[in-house]
Amino acid sequence: MKTPNPPEPSPLREKKEQGARGSRQAQTAGNKSKMSFRFILESLRVRLSSLTRQARGKSWFPQLPLAAGMLILGGRNVLPVFDHIRMIRQQYLAMGPVEDFRHLPDVFHTFSGMPHVVIGTIEILMSIGLLMKSRFAWTVGFILSTASLLILLTQQTDRFGPATWFDAALLTGLFVFRRTFSRSSLATGTLFSLVSVVFLFGYGVFGTYLLGNGFSPPVRNLMTALYFSVVTMTTVGYGDILPRTDDARIFVVSLILLGITVFTTSISAVIIPLANERVLRLITGGKKKMNRKKHYILIGAGSLAHNAYQELVRRNLPVTMLVDHELTKPPWNDADQVVGDPMDTETLRKAGAMDAAAILSFLENDGENAFVVLAVRELGSTAKTVVSVHDRLNIPRIRTVKPDMILSPDIIGSELLAMALAGEKIDADAFLKKVFQIEPPDHSGTI
Repeated sequence: MKTPNPPEPSPLREKKEQGARGSRQAQTAGNKSKMSFRFILESLRVRLSSLTRQARGKSWFPQLPLAAGMLILGGRNVLPVFDHIRMIRQQYLAMGPVEDFRHLPDVFHTFSGMPHVVIGTIEILMSIGLLMKSRFAWTVGFILSTASLLILLTQQTDRFGPATWFDAALLTGLFVFRRTFSRSSLATGTLFSLVSVVFLFGYGVFGTYLLGNGFSPPVRNLMTALYFSVVTMTTVGYGDILPRTDDARIFVVSLILLGITVFTTSISAVIIPLANERVLRLITGGKKKMNRKKHYILIGAGSLAHNAYQELVRRNLPVTMLVDHELTKPPWNDADQVVGDPMDTETLRKAGAMDAAAILSFLENDGENAFVVLAVRELGSTAKTVVSVHDRLNIPRIRTVKPDMILSPDIIGSELLAMALAGEKIDADAFLKKVFQIEPPDHSGTI
């Protein structure tokens, strides 16, 4: 039979316990140090994000810098076309209209640099769309900037020169601020429709003029070329001017196909959005501006904000959404919206924070919710402040800014699940008190 170990002397046991307590205290201090360091980094990140959103709240940022960059990029890519134009003018004045493509001036058979010219021309047009925050312009600009960068990277010389870094910076800016460009407006569609029509007419008029001897009778001036282009693109076809060479016929076929495509697309881009807007106005009666008095300012667009918005609206309570970009999808499309930084006092003032009944900050980042409360306090508003918390460790820090109410649906849900699985009795009154009060009922640290 194994003899049990004799009990340790009391001083030795106390020494071991002191050592264990010291180890636990050191570990706790280390954890607190890590939490403080992480909180500092999170605060710096939140402030940087706030400054970025404040800049985005301006009427010129980021669309103006990105549009300027796109314009510079397009101008750089399109510069070779000026040498082409000079060569075309010199050779064409000497040769005059031709019958087919073989007899065109030599410059038409030189394609070096032409991909840059095409990309650059479209990029210049897209810079106008970026100023309008057009999603279409952003998409095309992003694709063409990527293509321009790839062309530079495939070159044998100076592949990592200033031009390459400029393209990379522009591409990065377009990606970072992609959410800014979300508009699909009638003005944008009209602009690109007009530009497409102008380019089509240029193609038709100058193409007909260059191949003038390939028609019967020959086309000798720009006015006749304009007349023939309009008649062809509209598929009227009077038959007074006919293509007699194969190259002229190919050109006419391409002009007809492009004309049908461009005009159909242009009509769709202008008429359909206009008709949809008119029908929507007839159905909804137009969006009326809300009187921002005793209203509820809701910040965020997550699931909690989504449900809170629907419940407030169902009770006929006035709600103003404060967002960093306009929300166009249901249920936000009918909401009263203010676009700007929720941590900026001027944006809060614009949303009517001084006259609001409550300000609900349901952002995904806990630190940003805390800064919203600080901004409300700085503004001097008497509105109640309600914030959401996702991380249990952030609850003590959120309390330091003293919001009127803290909601922790994720934490409460996990506690409720654990209580149900453990068979613990759930008191409804105590549970509601725990959910809606700032101070926790005990040492649990949840709200």
